[in-house]
Amino acid sequence: MGLLEGKVAIVTGAGRGIGREEALLLAREGAKVVVNDVGGALTGTAPDEHPADDVVALIVDGGGEAVVNGDDIGTWEGGRNVVTQAIDTFGQLDILVNNAGILRDKMSFSMTESDWDDVIRVHLKGHFAPAHHAAAYWRNRAKAGEAVSGRIINTSSEAGLYGSAGQANYSAAKGGIVSLTWTLARELGRYGVTVNAIAPRARTRMTEGIFGDAVPPSDGRFDAWEPKNVANVVCFLAAPASADISGQIFVVFGGNIYAMSTFQPLGQVTRDAPWTPQELIEAKGELFRGIDSGVPPFSFF
Repeated sequence: MGLLEGKVAIVTGAGRGIGREEALLLAREGAKVVVNDVGGALTGTAPDEHPADDVVALIVDGGGEAVVNGDDIGTWEGGRNVVTQAIDTFGQLDILVNNAGILRDKMSFSMTESDWDDVIRVHLKGHFAPAHHAAAYWRNRAKAGEAVSGRIINTSSEAGLYGSAGQANYSAAKGGIVSLTWTLARELGRYGVTVNAIAPRARTRMTEGIFGDAVPPSDGRFDAWEPKNVANVVCFLAAPASADISGQIFVVFGGNIYAMSTFQPLGQVTRDAPWTPQELIEAKGELFRGIDSGVPPFSFF
């Protein structure tokens, strides 16, 4: 018996990289999986082979159950279709792993409107559209008196936590996914649904231009960049034993997992009167007192 025996999962962007490993591991742990992938190129523009077929074949060959979904989850209809397919095919939905994404990296002054719109649509709307339809399904079940144990695991990025030069579109979308995770966790907890997010570092088609030197070790040593490392954390969050974890963001790299806190003040100045600009200049050290000494208090970097 696997950790997810009897569960039904959707993994978006599951044809390659992290999503592929997530789908394979969830299936090995007993889940029936809808493998979503549009089969597009990295930029989301040119058609490519359909890798989801290979993932489904691997799951079936291993004795599991899986189906392909080729909908664009960056559309309202696509988000509805993938949820509907899971329910119609396997009778229920328990786990939604939002993973799909594209890149259009450019500096802010060179980015086009379509570069911005397409990345925001695929990442941010591509998380919300399936989450919306899954949430409606779970809410209806809960209101009908059924026991619900739903899981949403979103995929953010450290770019969304800290910003990344040349990735204004991607960073904004991934930061939005963090806020979306917190909001959904607040809304859906009463219905038996947990919502968490990961910010992974792994060797994928999307990151090879950023972490180009992250080649697999040839001597059998632990590969910190292997996408399977990330899939293990997603499976942990999807398991029934993680019902007490919600609204959390996890940075995942190799064997290192960091549970991140929400925004915390570095310092504060308070009084029952407004501050003048000159007074704030003079109080700058107190306002930023939580920053390490030697770092200019007005500089994040």
